[in-house]
Amino acid sequence: MHTKQVIIKGKPLSNASKALILLHGRGGSADDILSLANYLQVNDFTLLAPQATNHTWYPYSFMMPQESNEPWLSSALEVINNIFDDIIKAGIAAENIYLAGFSQGACLTLEFAARNAQKLGGIIAFSGGLIGQEINRNNYQNDFHQTPIFIGCSDIDPHIPLKRVRESEAILQEMNAMVTAKIYPGMGHTINEDEIQFVNENILSN
Repeated sequence: MHTKQVIIKGKPLSNASKALILLHGRGGSADDILSLANYLQVNDFTLLAPQATNHTWYPYSFMMPQESNEPWLSSALEVINNIFDDIIKAGIAAENIYLAGFSQGACLTLEFAARNAQKLGGIIAFSGGLIGQEINRNNYQNDFHQTPIFIGCSDIDPHIPLKRVRESEAILQEMNAMVTAKIYPGMGHTINEDEIQFVNENILSN
C-alpha cells in the first residue's frame, strides 16, 4: 500500500494562488516528474509530487481488469485525495487546483479527476487514458463544468492504445469537460515540445 510521501516545491501553500499535483510514471519518482516543472509556466504554483511505493502506482497494465491492480489502485487514488484535501484546507479553491501526470501517472490523473469531477483549474495527461480492461462509466457521475483537459499521446504508443485515448476523450467530453486530445504520428513514449507549449498556453494560463 502507498503512504503519503510528498515532495513540495514552488510557492508555499500559504502564499500560492494555484496548486499543481504531479504524478510520476511507472519506475519514475517524485523528483523526476518535478523536473517537468522546469518547462511549465508554474511560477505562481505550489507543486506537490507524491512518491509511489516501489516507484509503481499499480502493478499491472492500466488496461487490465481494475481488480487485478487492487489494492494498489485504490491506495494511490486515496493518496491523491488526501493531497487534494490538504490543498483545499490551505485555502486554495478547487478551481485553482491542477493535476498532471505522465504514463502511469497520466492514467491515474485522469482516473482520479473523472471519479471526482468538478470545476478544476486544468488536467494534463501526457500519454494516458482512463483505467480498466473496460471503462466502467458508472465510476464517473459528476460534471467538470468546462474544466480544460489535455491528453497528448503517440498513435503507436506501446503502453497506451489510441482506442483508449479516444474512449477517454469521449467520456470526459460527456462529463462537460473541455477536452483537447492531440495525437502525434510515430512519436515514442515521451513528452514533446508541442505538448508543453499547448499546456502552457491553454491549460496553465487559466
